[in-house]
Amino acid sequence: MMTGIVHRKAPGLRLGPALLLPLLAACVAVPSAESPRPAPPPSRPATRVPPARPAPPRPNPVFQTPKIMRAPGLEGVIEQNAAALVRRFGQPRLDVREGDVRKLQFTGAPCVLDVFLYPLRPGAEPVATYVDARRASDGLDVDRATYVAALSRVTP
Repeated sequence: MMTGIVHRKAPGLRLGPALLLPLLAACVAVPSAESPRPAPPPSRPATRVPPARPAPPRPNPVFQTPKIMRAPGLEGVIEQNAAALVRRFGQPRLDVREGDVRKLQFTGAPCVLDVFLYPLRPGAEPVATYVDARRASDGLDVDRATYVAALSRVTP
C-alpha cells in the first residue's frame, strides 16, 4: 500500500552529470580543421662534399741520442744488437718494433727480461740501451744483472 509520500529528487542532483560534461570534454583532444600544422624544415640546397685529401707527411723528427744504462753485470747486454741478444738468450717471446725502436722480451721460469734497443745515431742499427727485469710470478722488479745471468745461454 502506498501512502501519500511522494519521493522527490533534489534539484542539484539533476545538474551534477551536466556539470561533469565540460570537465570530461577538456580531457579529449578533438582535431580541428583550423589547427596549425608544424612548418616543414627549410630545404637546403644539396652540397657536395669535397674529396678527402691525404694528410701531409709528418716532418722528420729531430734525432735524439738515447741515454745508455750503465750498471754492473749488464756489460754483455748493453750496446749489443738484436742478433747478439738472440744468441745469448734464445728466441724472444716478443719482438716489438715501433719506428726505429725495438723491444725484445725474453722469459724464463724465474723472470721476464725486457731489452730496449735504440739507434745510437740516425740510420744506425738499434742496440740495447736499457734493460728491465721482473719476476714472472708477480711482476715485481728484480735485480737486472742477476736475471741477465740466469737467462743467459752463453757465458759473457
